[in-house]
Amino acid sequence: MEEVLIRGASHILTMDDDRSELRDADIRIGDGVIREIGRNLETTGQVVQARGCVVTPGLVNTHHHLYQTLTRAVPGGQDALLFGWLRTLYPIWARFGPEEMRISATIGLAELALSGCSLSSDHLYLFPNGARLDDTIEAAVEIGLRFHPTRGAMSIGESDGGLPPDVLVEQEPAILEDCIRVIDRFHDPAEGSMCRVGVAPCSPFSVSRELMRDAALLARDKGVMMHTHLAENDEDITYSEENFGCRPGQYAEDLGWTGDDVWHAHCVKLDTHEIDLFSKSRTGVAHCPCSNCRLGSGIAPVRQMRDAGVPVGLGVDGSASNDTGNLMLEARQAMLLQRVARGADAMSAREALEIATRGGADVLGRPDCGRLAPGKRADIALWDAGGVDSAGSWDPAALLLAGPSKVRDLFVEGRQVVRDGYVITIDLPAKIAQQNKLVERLARG
Repeated sequence: MEEVLIRGASHILTMDDDRSELRDADIRIGDGVIREIGRNLETTGQVVQARGCVVTPGLVNTHHHLYQTLTRAVPGGQDALLFGWLRTLYPIWARFGPEEMRISATIGLAELALSGCSLSSDHLYLFPNGARLDDTIEAAVEIGLRFHPTRGAMSIGESDGGLPPDVLVEQEPAILEDCIRVIDRFHDPAEGSMCRVGVAPCSPFSVSRELMRDAALLARDKGVMMHTHLAENDEDITYSEENFGCRPGQYAEDLGWTGDDVWHAHCVKLDTHEIDLFSKSRTGVAHCPCSNCRLGSGIAPVRQMRDAGVPVGLGVDGSASNDTGNLMLEARQAMLLQRVARGADAMSAREALEIATRGGADVLGRPDCGRLAPGKRADIALWDAGGVDSAGSWDPAALLLAGPSKVRDLFVEGRQVVRDGYVITIDLPAKIAQQNKLVERLARG
C-alpha cells in the first residue's frame, strides 16, 4: 500500500492518551497504520494537503440499523412513540429481501462516511425472504468502512405475547446456528480487523430469557462481543417490571449481559443503581441522542454515566428513527442535550467529539482505533475549516460549535474513501437511484 502524507494540517485533535493537540503538523501513514505525527515530515508516496483543515480520528458509530435506510420518514411512524412506531414499520420490513438489505446498508454506510465515520457497528435483527447478515457485510466491503455487524434476532412474536409479527421471528435453535455460521465465516479478531461480528438479540421484549442466556454463552465461547437494546423509554421499563419482575439493568445482570464485552443501546432510563452496575462491570453504552429525541424517549444520563466511569459511545440509530445518519451532527446533539439537562458547562465540544471517536472505539473493544498516534490504525478525517460554517470561529477545533458536519477527506485503514466531499469507492448516484426504485416498490405494497 502506498504511503500517504497528510501535510500541514492547521489543527490535529489526536484523542491520544494525553489528548494532545498539534498545529501546522503532518501525519504519515503506511500499511494501514499511522507511522509518524510531527512537523516537516517527508514521504516518497502520496501527499494530501491539509492546510486550513482540522484533522481528527475517524468517528465511530456504535449503534445502527442500516436496513432502515429504506424507510425514512414513513408517514404512519413520524409522530409515534417507540412501540407504535415499530408496529407501523414491521409490515414494511417483512417485505424486504437480500437486495433491500444490501442497498440500504450501502447508502447508510456512505452517509456515515460523508459525516467522517470510519468504523460502524450494525444491529440487524430481522431476516425476511432470504436476507442474511452477509448482505450488509458485502456492502461494507464495497464501500471500505471498518464494520462491526451484529447478528440480531427476534424469537417471540405476537402470538406468544411479543411485539413483532410472527412472520419476522425465528426459531431459537436456528438463530444460534446462524450466529455460529457468521462468526466462523466473517469474524476477524486481529488488530486492524476490518470486520468483527457480534451477537445481538434484539431486545428483552422480542426474545426469550433462554435465548438471552444462550446467546451470551455462545458469544463468550466464541470470544465475540454482545449487543442489545436496553432501557430505551418508559414503556421499556414498565414491560421489564411487569414481565420480569425487575428493572432492565438487573435483568441484564441476571442473564450475563454485563461486562466489558457487552454494550447496550440507548439506556435512557438507567437509574443510579444501574449506572453503578455498568461502571463496575465496564458495560458499554451506545448513546443515540437524535433517535431519543425523535421518539420522545428522553435524555440519557450521559454526564452521570461518564462521571461514574461507564464507557459511552455514540450511535445514529436506525435511519427510520433519526432519520439521518450524520455522526458529527449526532455528537453535537449529544453535547447540546447534556447542556439542556445539566447546564451549559455539562459537556464541552471536545468531550463530545472524544465520545464520538475514542469513546466509541473503546465501547467496541477497539483500542487500535479512535485516536491518532503512531501504531494506531490510519482512520483519519479531514474537516475543511475554511467554509462558511467555520467563518468567524476563534477556535476552529471546536467543530461541534462552529464547523462542518460533512468531511472533506476520509481515510480508513490508510485507504481513501472520501475525497473532496465525495465517496470515491462506489457510484453513489447510481446506488441512490436503485434505492429510490426499491422505496417506490415498497410504498406500493
